[in-house]
Amino acid sequence: MIIRKRTPVSDFESVPVNDVPADAAILDVREDYEWVAGHADGALHIPLDQLPARLEELDPDEDLYVICRTGGRSFRATQWLTGQGYAAINVAGGMDQWLESGKPLVSDNGLKPLIL
Repeated sequence: MIIRKRTPVSDFESVPVNDVPADAAILDVREDYEWVAGHADGALHIPLDQLPARLEELDPDEDLYVICRTGGRSFRATQWLTGQGYAAINVAGGMDQWLESGKPLVSDNGLKPLIL
């Protein structure tokens, strides 16, 4: 039997979109098609299922603000990253809230950015 340790919610921080610093290192864990349609300018894109294989792309000494569409995937990513010793902070409300808050978006498809 495999026993997996679960990280309690209190073991990592969650912040609203408006509390993400302007110069924050943002990690977007959404799927490729979501990223292409619209994302935070300057964010790093690593889909959730690729995170373990691409962990070396992240700086363990940097606060990472982890974001997805609504907060579920970023919650899981933050939980896992924290368990690996990274300083990860979940962005509550995700890109839906990012858009509603009027924060800047860019797209990779030449169209007006939108959140899928």
